[in-house]
Amino acid sequence: MPTYVIRRLLLMFPTLLGITLVVFIVMAAAPGGITAQSMVAGQNLEPQAKKALEDYYNRRYGLDQPAPVQYLRWLNNISPVGFTFDDNNHITGFSLLKGSDLGDSFRYGRPVSDLLQERVPITLLLNVIAIPIIYLVAIVIGTRAATQRGKSFDVGTNIVMLGLWSIPTMLAGVLLIGFFASDQYWHLFPTAGLSRREALDMAFMPHWTRFSDVLLLFMSLVIGMALFIGCGEKLPRRIRAIFMTVLGLTTGAFMAIKLPGEPSLFTAAMLGLGMGGLFLLIGQMQYPPLRQATMGFLGLLTGFIVGLWLMQGEFVRGFLLDRLWHLILPVLCFTYGGFAFLARLTRTSVLENLQADYARTARAKGVAENDVLWHHVFRNSLLPLITVSASLLPGLLAGSVIVESIFSIDGMGKLAVEAVKGRDRELVLSITLISGLLTLIGYLIADLFYALADPRVSYE
Repeated sequence: MPTYVIRRLLLMFPTLLGITLVVFIVMAAAPGGITAQSMVAGQNLEPQAKKALEDYYNRRYGLDQPAPVQYLRWLNNISPVGFTFDDNNHITGFSLLKGSDLGDSFRYGRPVSDLLQERVPITLLLNVIAIPIIYLVAIVIGTRAATQRGKSFDVGTNIVMLGLWSIPTMLAGVLLIGFFASDQYWHLFPTAGLSRREALDMAFMPHWTRFSDVLLLFMSLVIGMALFIGCGEKLPRRIRAIFMTVLGLTTGAFMAIKLPGEPSLFTAAMLGLGMGGLFLLIGQMQYPPLRQATMGFLGLLTGFIVGLWLMQGEFVRGFLLDRLWHLILPVLCFTYGGFAFLARLTRTSVLENLQADYARTARAKGVAENDVLWHHVFRNSLLPLITVSASLLPGLLAGSVIVESIFSIDGMGKLAVEAVKGRDRELVLSITLISGLLTLIGYLIADLFYALADPRVSYE
């Protein structure tokens, strides 16, 4: 295994070299190319100033040199080992500790490394939150659908997941902003950014001016969650369905009241029926873990709303709560397509292994069905999920281009779009380098997980 890992790590260098070379060739072969003249075109400068700016670009980036020389110079700059140059681009020597330099951005006039330090953590934050949600929801729904093949849960989740997977991310983002962040409907979430300006001056954690409000909110959360989980576990199915339907109708009526202007009777009826039907499906759900988790979340949300309504002091949400509030809609856009696809993949994989010979042999020996599922079938069913996980991170990074553009989030996806539009060579190559590195690391981690999930896989 160590030999395999070392070999894969060494192979990353020529692979990254090929990726950046292709991107460089495309940019150099594009109409107009990347020249000092193209960079100063359109600027109303005097001839002397224009000539001085062109000389600066040629001297700083070597744009007057042949394309192969420019690429080799960029490789020398990003490598910690290489040649050193003076102000006139003459080689002064060879150093083993010269350091890595990603260059300066044409568009922003700042070091590329500073831009990446600002933008990459934002995109990684979105992915770190989205990936666990994607896999948790996909495994829970996909596994249950496989064990309930042909029944109402399987058919219903298949329809829902197929519908979610068919919705483009751009359309979903626009609809979420239009309905839940617009003044024309429910202005519940912010439309753009990751935090408000005033939140930067707040304390990190939320706090209250009265200690009694803290106890009140805590008790509201505990009582709400305990009440809903108890209803989902103890109440008979018919009574639980009636309780959830009434709650859905109440929620729909409340949403109709919160609409700007005077809501029509038709709108109120449609919202009431829609929310009542959705809550009815939750109450009648026959999968206890998923039903209790959903009802527990609803209870937590209800307790939070009631607690805020009963508070008498001032509540300061703090930087943390403000950041989470801004992340809800972008993370929702990130996750729905991923878990919709993975849930279908999980169902197929689990269903295939449930019908395998080793599963039938385990049942014939008297092994309980849950033990067959979780001790035998589930581990083998992870292999397709591991395969997809290798491309999930690069896919989410690519999807961040759309989500960050819609929600005006200054992440790496939005930075990549701006760099391509501005023909910012240094920035495009650096983003390509990072994306390629993350992709290769994802494939390496997937290969290592293969060996952990399947003992038959060996890299010795």
